Amino acid sequence: MAELLVIRHAQASFGAGDAASYDRLSDLGHKQAEVAGRALRETGWVPDRLITGTLTRQKETLRSMGFDAAPQTHPGWNEYDFHDLLDARFGGEMPDLVREDRKTHFRTLRETILEWQAGGLSGARESWSDFTARVEAARAFATAEPVERVLVISSGGAIGQLVAASLEAPPKQMIALNLQIKNTSITRFVFSGSRFFLHEFNTTPHFAPPGAADLLTYS
Repeated sequence: MAELLVIRHAQASFGAGDAASYDRLSDLGHKQAEVAGRALRETGWVPDRLITGTLTRQKETLRSMGFDAAPQTHPGWNEYDFHDLLDARFGGEMPDLVREDRKTHFRTLRETILEWQAGGLSGARESWSDFTARVEAARAFATAEPVERVLVISSGGAIGQLVAASLEAPPKQMIALNLQIKNTSITRFVFSGSRFFLHEFNTTPHFAPPGAADLLTYS
């Protein structure tokens, strides 16, 4: 069976005041991507296709991993717009604590996603059903060509939804999975025709060597 490796982008600029500022890798993020790319090549795993979403942090991750070929892009691999969802929840006036304190931010994000899944946040630019449909479209795009190894750089929410869908898990499991996903972690699927299975989730063997554990981040 063919393999689909979906890697979460490296660390972005958490705490930035707007989506555009967030959508760039931090210095640590570039280092994470370099280590992940080197480790992948050392195992002899060479992709036949490279795909990213359209986000800057995803494209920067692929470049810093050392893959120079121009990737294909599909917007279905993009993250849900959490800035927009939080703005919809708080009427455009997100509390400073939610923006600046990591623990408060992620607790509030979880609550917001559950509300979104339940049909709330009507002012958001993207509905939950639209999000799940585009992730499925991205999966179909990535697995459509007759190749053996596909490498995708995506984001935590899209990966969480892809895993949940592959396991036929309830929607609330998406955010539970999402919040576990480490920067540059590898989630591996195998596929053949219409068959599509999760093989491993959220692994970071490239952070196992001594000293590399300090590179581990979640946002």
